[in-house]
Amino acid sequence: MENWIIEFMSRFGYFGVFFLIMVENVFPPIPSEVILTFGGYMTSFSDMTRTGVIIAATAGSVLGAMILYSIGLLLDVKRLEKIVDRWGKFLRLTRKDIHRADAWFDKYGPWTVFFCRLVPLIRSLISIPAGMSNMNFPLFLLLTTIGSLIWNAALVSVGAAVGDNWESIVGYMDIYSNIAYVIIGLCGIAAIIWYIRFRRKRV
Repeated sequence: MENWIIEFMSRFGYFGVFFLIMVENVFPPIPSEVILTFGGYMTSFSDMTRTGVIIAATAGSVLGAMILYSIGLLLDVKRLEKIVDRWGKFLRLTRKDIHRADAWFDKYGPWTVFFCRLVPLIRSLISIPAGMSNMNFPLFLLLTTIGSLIWNAALVSVGAAVGDNWESIVGYMDIYSNIAYVIIGLCGIAAIIWYIRFRRKRV
């Protein structure tokens, strides 16, 4: 996949960066680390500038986030209530559980959207619960843009700085991603354990 990404960006320049990052946000397994670091490296031997690559990448990030936010809107609280009314006894969920989770996101959602833009995988998927909770759209766009800008600028700048060694940065980013995935997994397990205990106390 890396070779295809490199060839695509070399051929289409800024549009290639924009398109690939947009797709990466909708389909997270595509590695943004490769796109951004190679994009930074391209500024050393092509007409592309660091600022241009960052702007193209950020525009792609925001558009991809908007698509996932729209998907989240289709799964709003009312639709989830209907699902719970029908399948809740099997999922061990109630309307109260949905409202509690929705209230949590309303309270902490803005910070969650911002900080999750700096975490691999989650940086894309966080847009779905933001849409589900009907988070204020202008605020969502603002925080998504700022968080994406920081992530994109950092990797593009590193890619431009290391030049031919840009691939070594991808290796370090893989380590960062693996650590992030482990933390996410542990948090998920902890959340499941907490939820089971919480349900038992209610019973």
